[in-house]
Amino acid sequence: MTATGRTFVAACVQMRSGRTISKNVDEAARLVREAADAGAAYVQTPEMTNILVRSRAELFAAIMPEDVCPALAAFQELARATGVWLHIGSLAVRLEGERAANRSYVIDPQGEIVARYDKIHMFDVDLPDGETWRESETYRAGEQAVTVQLPWGRLGLTICYDVRFPTLHRALAENGAEILASPAAFTKQTGAAHWHVLLRARAVETGSFVVAAAQGGAHEDGRETYGHSLIVDPWGRVLAEADDAPGVILAEIDLAKSPEIRRRIPALENGRRFGVQPLPSEPTALRDVGA
Repeated sequence: MTATGRTFVAACVQMRSGRTISKNVDEAARLVREAADAGAAYVQTPEMTNILVRSRAELFAAIMPEDVCPALAAFQELARATGVWLHIGSLAVRLEGERAANRSYVIDPQGEIVARYDKIHMFDVDLPDGETWRESETYRAGEQAVTVQLPWGRLGLTICYDVRFPTLHRALAENGAEILASPAAFTKQTGAAHWHVLLRARAVETGSFVVAAAQGGAHEDGRETYGHSLIVDPWGRVLAEADDAPGVILAEIDLAKSPEIRRRIPALENGRRFGVQPLPSEPTALRDVGA
């Protein structure tokens, strides 16, 4: 399988990252090499490739700023060694003031970083099973949507919880993206309910391919992630899917299909801006009820 023109092979590396960055980097590298050996030209790893740990103190004891991050340097060398476009779904990198960024990197086959994206939407939720997450207490939210040109077409970058915000994906598609990346560490509970439908919806409503590498299984810090890395075509068909174990999935991507689907269902072209009529401060129906 070789990349030609508008057609290439994409791979998702599914992981089960733990507390030790060096071990996670080694495991990611092993799986990236497996994907490259299988013919992938673009390889995506999941959110938090370098570390998954609940403890804020443990996180900040382990992570480093981007310019001295050994994990990032290792992945740049890996891209050079394998000759793939390597998309690190995200790394936790230290910022000033005891804050971190949840940051994606797209690295070209020469090992150069060609795009960075900081996750915009923070996962601040209380789940019905008692799980509580407050990403905004640790991570600084991004403010800029990002696309990057690959040899075959334009890629739009998102991370995990971003998948619940269709306006971001539409903006990426309106700015030329025909592939949408959604690396994730979805919780097992929310993933079982929403993962497939959300990713397929983002593909259908934008006429884009969606590539989503995921974390999967029971992690060292006690969390469980859903796995099921997916590659979806612009018609919403699942081209490849993992289970919840670490591994690699691959699919051939023909980007000529994206404009074809967009012509058949011109949702991007037909979209219109609109206002929203405010509710009256005292609706007539409520006044009538008490009369």
